[in-house]
Amino acid sequence: MIVRKEADATILIAQTDHSRLVGQLAAHWGNDAFVAPNPYESVARAAAFHDFGWLRYETAPAFDPSTGETPPFFRAPFSERQLDAYRWCKDELLADDPYAGTLVGMHRTGLWRGRYGAITHPPHPIPASLPPAVEEFIDRAETVQALECSMSGATQMWTNYQLLQVWDQLGLYFTCQDPYPQYIEPVPTEYPPKNFVGVRMTMTPKSATQVKFTPYPFDIKPLSIQFTRRRLPAQRFADQAAFRRAWFQAPLELVTFELV
Repeated sequence: MIVRKEADATILIAQTDHSRLVGQLAAHWGNDAFVAPNPYESVARAAAFHDFGWLRYETAPAFDPSTGETPPFFRAPFSERQLDAYRWCKDELLADDPYAGTLVGMHRTGLWRGRYGAITHPPHPIPASLPPAVEEFIDRAETVQALECSMSGATQMWTNYQLLQVWDQLGLYFTCQDPYPQYIEPVPTEYPPKNFVGVRMTMTPKSATQVKFTPYPFDIKPLSIQFTRRRLPAQRFADQAAFRRAWFQAPLELVTFELV
């Protein structure tokens, strides 16, 4: 869950809604300066569903009685059940598209491994320690991923992994706060470059809802993107039941940005 605070409200954005936003960015990626995703359908599918391992969590989001709120995604409590949900996303939800499933699996393990060095800015923290069950999950997944990459073309797969990290960072850029001057580096422009090379791409707000990209990576100008979010009262909830009632009752807001 992405949690944002406003003076009179708490804004909650589900990981699956963030995921759909990332899918929009991937679907429109590519022009004379940036190569389009290849294979297009599998990469676009992976982007759109990369965080659907959180779907079951969102049916009953966690509640922290010490704060009276739900924790943000990076503080969500660890559970074996969540690891099972990550496996489900790769192995069942995306079972008909193994290429997409491999990318989604690489994304999940990469978040625990500093995005495998694919993005130097914004930096991604590497946890000082992980529960033994997570380390075992990573070890098993990486063994399978190495085989899947070798079968699908490792260089192309790793370039697509890098692109997925770029889009994920953009998804966080638009959902975690209001737009602000920022850049992502390196952003790949072609297949197949040496692993993890590319250009610096800057984002500059022109208004509250319009952001300028330099260089511009999308196939239409301007590009309109949307995501939904929930607005809850800014309060400390008495218990889990009270919070979840507010979560289910919260009206959905559609947020739109124009990329130029």
